This record gives sequence, C-alpha cells and structure tokens, in this order.
Amino acid sequence: MKIPAGQNPTAQAIAEAMMEGFDRHYALFRECGVQAKTLFEDGDWHGIQRLVRDRIQYYGDRVDEVVQRLGAGFDLAGLDDNTWQQAKLIYIGLLINHKQPECAETFFNSVTCKILHRHYFHNDFIFFRPGISTEYLESEPPTYRVYYPHDPKMRGTMKQMFLEFGWKQPFVDIDRDITCVREVVRRFFKARGGRPAPEANLQLQVLNSPFYRNKAAYVVGKVVNGHVEYPLVIPVLRDAQGRLYLDTILLEEERINVLFSLNRAYFLVDMEVPSAYVDFLSSMMPDKPKSDLYTMLGLQKQGKTLFYRDLSYHLYHSRDDFVIAPGVKGMVMLVFTLPSFPYVFKVIRDVIDPPKEVDAATVKAKYLLVKQHDRVGRMSDSLEFSDVALPLSRVHPELLAELEQLAPSRIERDGEEIIIKHVYIERRMDPLNLYLDKAKPEQLEHAVREYGDAIKDLAAANIFPGDMLWKNFGVTRFNNVVFYDYDEIEYLTECNFRRIPPAPYPEYEMMGEPWYPIAPKDVFPEEFGFFLLSDEKLRAAFMRHHGDLLTPEYWSGVQEKIRAGQVLDFYPYPEAMRFRNLFPPPDYEELKTAAAEC
Repeated sequence: MKIPAGQNPTAQAIAEAMMEGFDRHYALFRECGVQAKTLFEDGDWHGIQRLVRDRIQYYGDRVDEVVQRLGAGFDLAGLDDNTWQQAKLIYIGLLINHKQPECAETFFNSVTCKILHRHYFHNDFIFFRPGISTEYLESEPPTYRVYYPHDPKMRGTMKQMFLEFGWKQPFVDIDRDITCVREVVRRFFKARGGRPAPEANLQLQVLNSPFYRNKAAYVVGKVVNGHVEYPLVIPVLRDAQGRLYLDTILLEEERINVLFSLNRAYFLVDMEVPSAYVDFLSSMMPDKPKSDLYTMLGLQKQGKTLFYRDLSYHLYHSRDDFVIAPGVKGMVMLVFTLPSFPYVFKVIRDVIDPPKEVDAATVKAKYLLVKQHDRVGRMSDSLEFSDVALPLSRVHPELLAELEQLAPSRIERDGEEIIIKHVYIERRMDPLNLYLDKAKPEQLEHAVREYGDAIKDLAAANIFPGDMLWKNFGVTRFNNVVFYDYDEIEYLTECNFRRIPPAPYPEYEMMGEPWYPIAPKDVFPEEFGFFLLSDEKLRAAFMRHHGDLLTPEYWSGVQEKIRAGQVLDFYPYPEAMRFRNLFPPPDYEELKTAAAEC
C-alpha cells in the first residue's frame, strides 16, 4: 500500500507488521480445520484432543511475536499519539476486501493493549467499535451449499449432500440412515400438526465445512420452505471398522443450543469467512449471543471482544449495581454479579485461608487446564480478562468493601472507575445447593441424577473435581448440572482411590485424626457420603442412581480405561435420540415402509 503524502512511515510499518502477524495466525488456525478432517477420517481421537488444546495457544504466540518484532524495530515508548492513531487508520485500509476483518481488528487490539497504557483503550487507538463491516462477505467456495430437491422427500438430495463432503471412508448404509432421518422428521412435523406443503423456494442449505469435535463430524444446515426455516444438525460417527454412519438428527433449537454450549470443547472448522458462519448459526439460534458462537468456533479472542462490547453497551443502558453473588461464599474467589446481566465475575482472593492449599498461580493453572481440556458439557467455560474498568458508582458499597478487604492487590481506583486487574467471567447459573433447597420432588430427583452424571462424565474425561460439594455445581437454563469451582481439580489418573482400612481398635474410630497414613493424592470415596448426603431425601435419590461413586472400585475402573488409551463417547444429546435406540433392527423393515409412504 503506497503511503499518501504526509503519512507516517513508522505507522505504516506498525500496521503492516500487525497485519502480517494476524494473517499468519489465521493461516495456522485454518490449517487446524483441515487437519481435523484427516484426524476424523483416521479415527485419531487423541490427535483431535491435542489439536483443540494446542490451537488455543496459537493466538497468544502470534501476538507476542508481533509485540517483540515491534519492540525490536521501534522505540515504542517514544512514539507519539499521532503515530498510533495513524497506525489504526492505515490498518483499516489494509482490511479492505479482507475475509476476516473483525478478527484482524481484535488482533490489532491485542497487540496494542500489550504496548499501550489502558488510558488508550478507546476508539481513537483501538477498535472499541468495529471499523469494517462484515455484512455480505463471501468466500470461494461459498460458505454454504444449496440443494434444490427434485422431489419433496429429499432422499436423493440428502444422499448427495453427505457424499459431497468427500470423506474417504464409505458409509455403512447411507440409505438406511437417510430413512431414519426422514422418519424422525416425519414425527417432528406430526407432533406439530403435520408437515407443511412444499413451497416454490424449498431448499436445503448446508455449511460447507463440517464441525469436528471429539469423535464426531457435525453437518450443520437448515431447510428453507416459504417464509419458514427449520434448523438441523446431523452427527456423523465412525464404527469399529472405520465406516461412517449418521447417529441422529437434531431439529429443536434447544438441542442445537446445547450442542453449541460453552460447557463443551470448541469445534474445529475450516472457515475462510468466519462472520458468514456466525451469521448462518445465528439464524439457527437467534437467542445465542454472537460472542458465544465465535468462541465455540475456536475464535475465543473475537468472542471476548464481542462480550466486552455487549457488557459496555449493557452498562450504558442499565442502572443496577454490581453486587455480591448469592450463595455460599467461596474460600478462593470473590464472586459478584450485575443482576440485569447473566454473568458472574470471579476475582482471586489475596489470601487463601486453610484448609485450601492453593495460591493465585495454582488457581490460574487450573483454569487454563479447564480451557484446554474437553469439558464434555460439564465444566463452565470462563472468559479471562485483565484491567477491566467498571464505573465506581455502579459498585455496591458492600461489594467494594469486600474487594478492598479481601483482594486489594486485584483492584485499583482510577478516578470514577475501579480497575479489576484480573477477573474470570462465566455464564450465571443457579447454585445447585440453592436449587435443591427449593426443588420439587421430581426436580430434586432429576438434579441429583444430573449431579452424579456430571461427576461420571468428568471422570470419563480424566477429571476429578476434588471438592464435590453441591455449592460448586450449577444448574443451567436447560436443567443440566455443570461444575464451576476449579481450584481443586486433578487429572483422575493422578489420584489414588483407596478404601478406608478397618480400625485396629474400636476406639480409634472416635479419634479426631485418621489412624491410617494419607498421601497428598489419596482419595477415599466412602467419605463422600459424610459431607454430601446428610439430607435423607438427597441420600435416597443419590443412592438410587449413583451409589457406585462411593466405592473406590468405580473410580479405579475408569482409571484403567483411560490408561488403556480409551477415549470414551460423549453425546451432546440423549442416548434415546440415537437412531440405533430409536429404531432397533427388528423394526427396520416397518420403518422403510413408513418412510416410503410419507
């Protein structure tokens, strides 16, 4: 790009260095999406897990590279404000016709915020507001493929759609699977009063790249008929011989929202124009914030940018105060919330009292572990921020006093603002202990069963929660139970599960101290019942569903599977929805007849 007369060549060089850094980052990001297809085809599940984990670090590494490059080439402390403002303007020019302008703007912010003081964190110097529109950006090939069925039953159209993804493995029986899809669709419309007549514009739109996660490839699309759109997601799995099959079809928005929950690992997707993918997904899930969608596609920094814009916008249009979050206060974190905003803010205490044996560095390491690990729908994702400025007038005096008393090193007053130097932000949930206090019998039964399922899912993913108190779990808006207190989590394979040995004499059982040696990683599952199940209703429900969690044999059995290299299956939908459970083999002939007639 030629420098116009009077333009600062230093600003030009800074802008170009940032652009080159981002383009390198996004090339590596897209390569992960390409690799995911190969790993799926090969059944390399450990490879997919490593790819998801390693990709998280790519962004920070590229930002650090550009900061070092600029530091080596310029006296950054000596640059005037005009140079930085020109660098932003030149950068905007470089984004003309760029395919990922919104993500490139966020990269610019990340680099600039590492160099400049927070007083520069406004739209004159960074992209507090977007500078380039992403509307109508398109890629080649197009973001989504369109199929116009020659017959309203769509059988041939759907078969063509799956084959055009170009997986190298054959399908076990694609015709059988499409029959299952059609039967579920028939039941879906029957429950809603009947299938609508085909309109002239009847079409099937499918995103060009599948979404890879764990052991599945998800085909994401929607059917357009007249003025109505019907979202759909179809998981594709591999059998023991490596052949492909369709596992189910998700049609309800709630099911699709759960699939894209931040409580799960991020997807691997090859996208040239990420904004087009997000727009498509937003049409399927209009209630889900775009910040969540960018995050689920692996673009966490863009998700953070949009979240912070949403928070700033909400603060401008609301009047309530930040207050201490309801529930039992934690020993490691101070937790506060803005009642009108569905998130909680967590700040690490300066002093963490016994019996907790962690410090701030340990807590941060645990949160990073969760970020990089497969959360299997059972651990809440966190947005980590530094130097968050909040209006001091919106902080309730009781909360301000608690922050100043228990976390003074984490905050700073700056005029009319309070600066939170380090904070984790998570989606707000009902604490499980409070939920159980007011639950009806059927709600209590469901919540306790979900609680045990959450612990078992985490165990299968090689995570031991450590502190399993009810207060450390939350209930989501879809009534799933999720873990959110990470200061004591460990890899399950690093724990030693033991049974309490018999007391040598009866009076030993009355002693205040155990009569047996305990190593740092020893866990005694029998003890869980003492601090979890004092309430008879909770105990009865727990023992009906999860009594095996109180035995060391259960935990040791899971450890053996993990150490043997098994990657267990986690379905982001009920087992009952899987075609193999909906349509057992004896019913298949009847299914084919029904599908042919509908």
